[in-house]
Amino acid sequence: MKTILVTGSTDGIGLATAKALLARGHRVLIHGRNQVKVDEVVAELAKLARAARVSGHVADLSDMASIESLARNLLAEYPRLDVLINNAGVYRVPETVTSQGWDMRFAVNTLAPYRLTQLLMPLMTGEGRVINLASAAQAPVDMEALAGETHLSDDFSAYAQSKLALIMWTRHLARKRDAQSPLLIAVNPGSLLASKMVKEGFGVPGKDINIGADILLRVALDDEFAKANGEYFDNDSGRFASPHAHALDDERCHEVVAVMERFPRESA
Repeated sequence: MKTILVTGSTDGIGLATAKALLARGHRVLIHGRNQVKVDEVVAELAKLARAARVSGHVADLSDMASIESLARNLLAEYPRLDVLINNAGVYRVPETVTSQGWDMRFAVNTLAPYRLTQLLMPLMTGEGRVINLASAAQAPVDMEALAGETHLSDDFSAYAQSKLALIMWTRHLARKRDAQSPLLIAVNPGSLLASKMVKEGFGVPGKDINIGADILLRVALDDEFAKANGEYFDNDSGRFASPHAHALDDERCHEVVAVMERFPRESA
């Protein structure tokens, strides 16, 4: 039985993935932003599996203090984490700038999973996997916007930039991986799946959400991905593929990570 954290797992692909993992007999850590919603989902999932195999955790991924609090709680409660699925993401939001001055899309889609991954590394081993949900939407990163020095007005552009930046830091950390560190994989789970983000952002019902859940199960558990460190899997084509050219440029990836390292830390 593996212990698996799925961020943003109170609905959409995250919830479908959590249900499938529980059906496989694994322990699943549910994460959401709203305590009431998290409690409701945990109660629902506890009917599908022993209560000991599902737990809920609350954190606002746009806030550094909340991310660090989540990590501290997990470090104190669990002896190990086998898989981290960084699924949580935003597209169209009422407030596009966080209280700390960062673009909300970069903060939640790029910076939060980066920091959470770093904080949870002590729980993971070389057998572990970090799975980052990317997208077919990828656009060159405006470094000033990433740094919070300018703000992006176009939702799609901000989203596409945040997802490319996610792939870029995935590949950057993957190059530094040693035998004691988990492998890192970026995955486009499928375009326009029936998530709340797609329905609200694009006004379409979307395709079967289980298309995304199925590929995340494979990446999390199957041997075919055991050596996929630093790879990008495109589920639209059903194969490993090359992401945007900027993600293949080591220097550009380093520059993105250097800017992300300015993200304020509660403990700093």
